[in-house]
Amino acid sequence: MSSKDGLAGWHAFIDSRDPAVLEAALADDVVFESPVVHTPQAGKALTRMYLLGAAMTLGNDSFRYVGEWRSERSAVLEFTCVVDGISINGVDMIWWNEAGLIDRFKVMVRPLKAMEMLRAKMAALLQTMKH
Repeated sequence: MSSKDGLAGWHAFIDSRDPAVLEAALADDVVFESPVVHTPQAGKALTRMYLLGAAMTLGNDSFRYVGEWRSERSAVLEFTCVVDGISINGVDMIWWNEAGLIDRFKVMVRPLKAMEMLRAKMAALLQTMKH
């Protein structure tokens, strides 16, 4: 039994940066795991907010996916970018359900200097998004 490709919606969002495309790619019960938030963030609204914030923070002209490893219903995407002169390397680990909707999304970032800078930028951005 095969599932729909859950990365198609994610890649469409990365290409378009359209929040409606992201909304359509996420399952209602999606869980987001951040490199800086201790507890998993459950639900579509929180996950959408974090992923939109990350796209706004990291999504400059230097952002590139440089590797992709897949299984039937999950994938790991390695990315690189430069923000404020700091080189960032990370991975997006993405799982999807039988319908092809993303139901789990985990981000890991290195080096520590990059993660600390991203934490500060994301905290400030998410505060504005919550209002």
